[in-house]
Amino acid sequence: MASSIVMNSITSMDKAVLERQRSREKREVFVLTNGCFDILHSGHVYGLVEAAKLGNCLWVALNSDESVRSLKGNERPIMTLEQRGYILSNLKCVDGVITFSSDRLSEEILKLEPDVYVKSSDYDINSIDSAERSALEKVGAKIEFVPAQENLSTTSLISKIRSQQL
Repeated sequence: MASSIVMNSITSMDKAVLERQRSREKREVFVLTNGCFDILHSGHVYGLVEAAKLGNCLWVALNSDESVRSLKGNERPIMTLEQRGYILSNLKCVDGVITFSSDRLSEEILKLEPDVYVKSSDYDINSIDSAERSALEKVGAKIEFVPAQENLSTTSLISKIRSQQL
């Protein structure tokens, strides 16, 4: 897999803002979600498919490798940003992928002004970061939650793999 092909799967913020403007001109519902998506699994894909149903285009904000390490610890991510971005951008339900380096998505929300913001149901309105929630309220985004698959996470998959290697 050529490195340039993989890198081209992640869109710059400037291009994403232009795509957002085009979707607004077409009166499309622009949906935004975010996550680490380290070791993509069926729970991730299910959530993305359900999120895509809430609008006309789905964009994914992908945590950078540094951000994943900050959130999940020094042994993560398992897959690089480029690998995770390539996989996500090639899912039929995903229209675009951007990356962000902070722990939170507030700045990107303010730039993209999504119509709908989606998290999985292991979150609720009170567990969304207050700065992100404030940004979502400022841009008038509707916050939706899609069902999470119980007992399925990248962390649990890593633990299962490690326990079978003993």
